[in-house]
Amino acid sequence: MSTTPRRILPEALMPLDEYAQKRALIRKHMVELKRDRRIAVGPFATFHFENYETMWAQVMEMLHIEKGGPEQIEGELEAYNPLIPQGGELIATLMLEIEDPARRNRELVRLAGIETCCYIELGDLRLAGTPTEYGERTSADGKTSSVHWIRFSFSGTARQRFANPAVPAMLGIAHPAYGHIAVVPAATRAALAKDFSAS
Repeated sequence: MSTTPRRILPEALMPLDEYAQKRALIRKHMVELKRDRRIAVGPFATFHFENYETMWAQVMEMLHIEKGGPEQIEGELEAYNPLIPQGGELIATLMLEIEDPARRNRELVRLAGIETCCYIELGDLRLAGTPTEYGERTSADGKTSSVHWIRFSFSGTARQRFANPAVPAMLGIAHPAYGHIAVVPAATRAALAKDFSAS
């Protein structure tokens, strides 16, 4: 179970000149780390499960690209700290990846409300995903965003089931226009289990 921090503090960030020097190696490491934290569900929905490391890297990348100085740090930490799981949950960035702009527009209208239709199934136990505190991601005109953040809360029983390879683990979307499900691979279960607290 995880002993990693649950919140990025300003002092945990790397000086930008040092980050620039190490950026290629850090990005390579992040590609490897994220490989077992990514699950495709259906033809164009992908869940990227976040943790302290992925959010630290995202904050550093934003600071590197935007070069907003010390005053940028607070805003980035406010944006990304809520996406670090706190020990009894998994948090995923859901990306709807459709290259063709015309098709993307059509699909995002069809998929209004998809952020409320995600779930993890552990045998006969279903955990409903809930959108994070980033507000409405489906607009008033009925078009959803191509990026959502989904939180899955786990009871102690659910964590035990997730850690038990004998219990099937599935990740799914039950939207009327996008009903798809995918097996959570063993390597992904092992990686995500580290997001849970020992308690």
